[in-house]
Amino acid sequence: MIHGPPPMSGRSNHFRFEVVARDRNSCARVGRLCTPHGVVDTPVFMPVGTAGTVKAMTQEGLEALDAQLLLANSYHLLLRPGPEVIQELGGLHRFMGWPRALLTDSGGFQVFSMNTIRKVSEDGVTFRSHLDGSQQFLSPEKAIQVQVALGADLIMVLDECLAYPASREKARQSMELTLRWAKRCQAAFAKQEFTGQALFGIVQGGTYTDLRRECARRLVETDFPGYAIGGLAVGEPAALSYEMTEASVDELPEEKPRYLMGVGYPLDLVEYTRRGVDLMDCVLPTRNARNGYLFTRSGVVHTRNSAYARDGRPIDERCACAVCRRYSRAYLRHLFNAGEILAATLATHHNLFFYLDLMRRIRQAIREGTLDALAGELKETGESADR
Repeated sequence: MIHGPPPMSGRSNHFRFEVVARDRNSCARVGRLCTPHGVVDTPVFMPVGTAGTVKAMTQEGLEALDAQLLLANSYHLLLRPGPEVIQELGGLHRFMGWPRALLTDSGGFQVFSMNTIRKVSEDGVTFRSHLDGSQQFLSPEKAIQVQVALGADLIMVLDECLAYPASREKARQSMELTLRWAKRCQAAFAKQEFTGQALFGIVQGGTYTDLRRECARRLVETDFPGYAIGGLAVGEPAALSYEMTEASVDELPEEKPRYLMGVGYPLDLVEYTRRGVDLMDCVLPTRNARNGYLFTRSGVVHTRNSAYARDGRPIDERCACAVCRRYSRAYLRHLFNAGEILAATLATHHNLFFYLDLMRRIRQAIREGTLDALAGELKETGESADR
């Protein structure tokens, strides 16, 4: 039996979002998202800690980078070690030793990406574990039960995520199912005694502007404390993703946070922010780091290239991270080519610093009215979703 997470001694259960600055030329805004585990400055990028860990990073290292909010995936934690185990050990914050804010997604994206081993019905989705092939069932009610047990500050409804491209008929059917599931999630969440978590609805509708707008409007009628935009960054062109985001945001309330799921490249972070997005996440900086693909203000450095064999410069001469202050491109290349674990650690530290520092620069640019100039600077590096 999974019960609600234990009370968080000494912490407020209050959830609040306020806009503190706005860009003059776009929908971008700076906000403060108050959670039971601290205040998050928005717009914010969340490092992805899929199984309760950001690969190649310690929690101490993430705190040193001033990561304010991490994402964990309830699908993976459901299968291993199980929500009951995590709850018994004090909830996900205590289990992974992370004192700051956490967000969990419902597992819908992971389940629906397994086209050959899952079956969708009105009740939920039946799928086979990618670990041992065992049959599993995830309903809207179970998605809430699992996330409440994990105890993350921000949790998501169960939604259906479509592959791209999808027909209008399929997108309409999927949107309607997502809306019905959202109401079931909300009803299941209302039965929980613990009130410290905030449940977000998720806008779906494929790549059809009218469906996106309709889904957002109907979710707003149901009244969630925050709203996510799902089903993008699944192979569609960047311009289409921007259009769908804009259409969704147009129908969402100004006073509530907006979370765009699963994006993106550095330029994309600016472009989505300009369209009014407050929260974003993506595996790009950590996954690319483990492959020697490092982001800099001058473009991308592929550390495995032979050109860096005798290059004594830091990865990024304008970067203030601990890696760039101490290590050279030649040393990073040597670590990768030698298969040393340290390569992934140093590269991940740098890429996350780059992303989190970029978000600080974005927030500052919004306050100072220089966001367009920052976007222009990033365009010169060519780092967008189309690459």
